[in-house]
Amino acid sequence: MKKIQSLIEKIGLKRYLKSLQFRIFIILCVVGIAPILLMKMSILKNYQDQSLIQRGKMLQNQCENFADRMGDSLQGDDLQLDAFETEMDQLATLYNGRMVVVDDEFKVIKDTFNLDEGKTLVSREVIQCFKNETSLTHDGEYKFIELALPIRESVNKQVIGALVISSETADIVENKEELSRKVFVLQSVLMLVVLVTAFYLSRYLVKPFARVTKSLEKVSGGFLDGDLMILDYTETREMSEAYNQMLARMKTLDDSRQEFVSNVSHELKTPITSMKVLADSLLMQEDVPAELYREFMGDIAEEIERENKIINDLLSLVKMDKKAADVNIQSTNINELIELIMKRLRPIAQKRNIELTLDSYKPVIAEVDETKLTLALSNLMENAVKYNKDGGWVRISINTDHKYFYVKVEDNGIGIPKEDQEHIFERFYRVDKSHSREIGGTGLGLAIARSGILMHHGIIKVYSEEGEGTTFTVRVPLVYQE
Repeated sequence: MKKIQSLIEKIGLKRYLKSLQFRIFIILCVVGIAPILLMKMSILKNYQDQSLIQRGKMLQNQCENFADRMGDSLQGDDLQLDAFETEMDQLATLYNGRMVVVDDEFKVIKDTFNLDEGKTLVSREVIQCFKNETSLTHDGEYKFIELALPIRESVNKQVIGALVISSETADIVENKEELSRKVFVLQSVLMLVVLVTAFYLSRYLVKPFARVTKSLEKVSGGFLDGDLMILDYTETREMSEAYNQMLARMKTLDDSRQEFVSNVSHELKTPITSMKVLADSLLMQEDVPAELYREFMGDIAEEIERENKIINDLLSLVKMDKKAADVNIQSTNINELIELIMKRLRPIAQKRNIELTLDSYKPVIAEVDETKLTLALSNLMENAVKYNKDGGWVRISINTDHKYFYVKVEDNGIGIPKEDQEHIFERFYRVDKSHSREIGGTGLGLAIARSGILMHHGIIKVYSEEGEGTTFTVRVPLVYQE
């Protein structure tokens, strides 16, 4: 058994049996072969029925004429059959059967087989004859047919006897068997044609899917160029469109990954380079004054702090990118959460005389990851303070409805140019790089904020006018859904 299974797997039969091509092949075979099998049954059944009907009509036509002549020759009340005996024997021989004449007392007065003469014959067919009815029947195995005719006198048309004729149908059975053999040959040829046609047609029908598979294999091998255009079927067209959309997203993600790695390398390298330059400058000088030594060490400390901030932001971003399984959801008072963030930011705002206010329209209790949502909102509110002008204002508002809660962060700061607004959530993107470096920005704050909001299945939008201020709106579901 194991050897057979191994052989099946080796030749790929198991894989073929599970394939779409094999299923299409089976369907085509069933659809093609079933009518052929039904055709044979129908042909043979129709031939048999028509042959029996034809034989019965021919027998009935000839025997009705014979029965009428017997009634016309009647003299007295008794049937006189002497003149018809020879003709009866000939008819019986012609139809390879038997003829029996029954009088009005149900007595057999003539039997071509000479078996039942003088005996009484009472049967359903004979009784029907005396009711002036003709009956044509055949046995269950179609070995013979039986015709029963009334014999009527010529004057009053009164039934005076019954003529019962039975005829073998062996020739019909033999012809049916011969026809069955011929139909079997035709059936075999047609079934072979159906099998071959189904095999090649199934291969042809799945070819578009094979092209889709090859394209997906190229993607898995690292080839991302070229759209897929397979328009053979509606399904393959939809698969092509979905594939092209997926490919476009993969290209975007790949480009974003490469750009992110490049940006991370650059951002981490810059402080290290600055520290190395400062350290080399100190090492190259002899008898360095304490004031200069202190100044250079202060600059090195600032670069280390900058490096540390970049690393912390990167770690925060990695946490945001983790799966939903790492999300710690709990019921949280959003009003208190925002007030706590504002408490941390007020010292920074007071140094620049920036007014920081909160408008809380309703108490909001929501299912969120407190740590990640705090990090997201902190970045929005901290940016509103940092990228503001001295003496400006920052307003935070909270509201809710039956399904979502809303947080709005407004400021009257420097604003964001229109051309930069679609890029601000990208990692390491800075609107004004020189100004961002002055205030210690890493270009990851808004990326972290966006990831935190999306993790909660929320939405974040920005509205800004350069020189007038910026507004961020956040919408988050009250109930977290995985």
